[in-house]
Amino acid sequence: MHVYVPATLAMLQRLVEDRSLHALSGTAFAVTPALREAYAAGDEDELAEVALRDAALASLRLLAAEGPSELPPRRAVVVADVEDLTLRSDLDDAVVRLAGPISFDDVVAAYVDNADAESAVVPAIEAVDAADLGDEDAEFVVGDAQDHDLAWYAPQELPFLLQLL
Repeated sequence: MHVYVPATLAMLQRLVEDRSLHALSGTAFAVTPALREAYAAGDEDELAEVALRDAALASLRLLAAEGPSELPPRRAVVVADVEDLTLRSDLDDAVVRLAGPISFDDVVAAYVDNADAESAVVPAIEAVDAADLGDEDAEFVVGDAQDHDLAWYAPQELPFLLQLL
């Protein structure tokens, strides 16, 4: 099953260096039966976009927890093929728990913000907790960041992407 693992640029660096990725608390997102059931219409690609957006939102939370960094503030999501997982629809429709780290060999792609998204991501990092608590202004700020599409990268492109930052 394709899983969408929220990440940061620092996590991508560790993935490239260590050839494995440890998802925070093993949390990832996927097109689960509960997600399919929650949407009356939508093909597999549209549902995958929902899981990707959920992972991108979780990436904002990771950036907030990471604090200031020398790396640019950009959301990142790693897509991997994983079989050993547990569905966690008690948390949300697309949430899954991974049994262990993801090997670089299982990575299908990565999605990363472009530089032009940084002006929206920075305030969203500050607002994500308030948005989670229902602050409408904060939700608008987070929505601005979520409106930026993530760029797609093949696994073999990640070392070059990280070098160019």
